[in-house]
Amino acid sequence: MNTAIEYIPIITTVFSVYFVIEIYRHYQKRKTKYLLWWTIGVLTFGLGTLSESYNVLFGWNEINLRIWYIVGALLGGFPLAQGSVYLLMNQKFANATSWLFSMLIIIASVCVLLTPILIPEEFKHKLTGAVFEWEWVRYFSPFINIYAFIFLVGGALFSAIKYSRQLHKEARFKGNVFIALGGLLPGIGGAFTRMGYVNVLFVTELIGLILIYIGYRIIKDNKR
Repeated sequence: MNTAIEYIPIITTVFSVYFVIEIYRHYQKRKTKYLLWWTIGVLTFGLGTLSESYNVLFGWNEINLRIWYIVGALLGGFPLAQGSVYLLMNQKFANATSWLFSMLIIIASVCVLLTPILIPEEFKHKLTGAVFEWEWVRYFSPFINIYAFIFLVGGALFSAIKYSRQLHKEARFKGNVFIALGGLLPGIGGAFTRMGYVNVLFVTELIGLILIYIGYRIIKDNKR
């Protein structure tokens, strides 16, 4: 029997639909790369919670598991981090890391799609990469997530230093702090998922998306 907390991804998915429509319209007006990556980030965020919603409403499904792992564990906070890289750092570096990690994610995704599934005894039909028979497939995600962690947190710290004496750009610092916190929370929830506490992820995803939205609006409203 599902608990009430397991239905939280449905709320997160609905909010992500609203968010992705708003940020995509913003991107269409400004055509900036950081907004493009943030749009992708919110979209993949929503696809991840949509997979979780499917699991709680319709039950465990092998295809849904693979999709969830790709958009959640592999993509995770990478698009959001890359948006911050384009907003705050050298474009040559941003372009190079975009190609490098995009190729890594594509390779990892193919491996996730091809790995056999090994169902253990007393399987609780939760979304977890522990059922992948090719255990090494799960070694891709730490490299991607460490990069995302460095540039989500590092992006906030970098903007704090860069804009500390530029009062008219204070909003960029504040906005990136919220986005960094929001992007990190699902990662924390993912760590609990590896320990068997999947429900923690559902809570951190919702709070994380709300914080990302707040950060986005701070930056957006300051640019009007």
